[in-house]
Amino acid sequence: MARAAAVNIATKEAITIEEVKRDAEVMALLEAANQQLKAKGFTEHGQRHASLVGNIAHNILSRLGHGERTAELAEIASYLHDVGNAVHRENHAQIGALLAKGILSRLGMEIKEVTVVMGAIGNHEEGQGDPVSEVSAALIIADKADVHRTRVQNPDRLAFDIHDRVNYAVTKSFVRVDGEQKTITLELEVDTQISSVMDYFEIFTSRMLMAHKAAKFLGCQFALSINGTKML
Repeated sequence: MARAAAVNIATKEAITIEEVKRDAEVMALLEAANQQLKAKGFTEHGQRHASLVGNIAHNILSRLGHGERTAELAEIASYLHDVGNAVHRENHAQIGALLAKGILSRLGMEIKEVTVVMGAIGNHEEGQGDPVSEVSAALIIADKADVHRTRVQNPDRLAFDIHDRVNYAVTKSFVRVDGEQKTITLELEVDTQISSVMDYFEIFTSRMLMAHKAAKFLGCQFALSINGTKML
């Protein structure tokens, strides 16, 4: 019996992003997180945001030559990074890290991988976090890059605040990764009849500075292009 148990442990497959996405607790937490933030007037923080940020983070590390498992851990961390909002907006990164620990441990993820995901989630917010690993850095850049009109949940354009207005003005958002040149560029197309470029910088400067720090951690330069013009 002991030999069979040892073989099972040794051959256990790693937890995948698909398993995380299918988990009932994860789905419930993301739905609750988004509903609570919607009630407070925030932009979308549900499955759309989680999936997109996960895809971007995975792509960043893949294009920079990191291993597939590291890229998948970045996708898992990114998918779970906002579950703490189901409790409260303040300190949601640290709350989310603890929630993720319980979820991933229950699913059977090895503790060394769990701690990487926890560190990434706990450090993804500007003002509180810093890039502490490749997974963490990819999550930070991917999260800050999701600026787009599809995030706006307020149906009344006359009642838009500056965050709604800036997000609604962005008609295209793309993270371009050049592994050879070691550059990560956030490319935005902004309808300046809806929101000015200065409005973007008014609310997102701290996020761009954090993305710059994360890119540096990955050995890259971070750039921002708006309507074809390099801003950073």
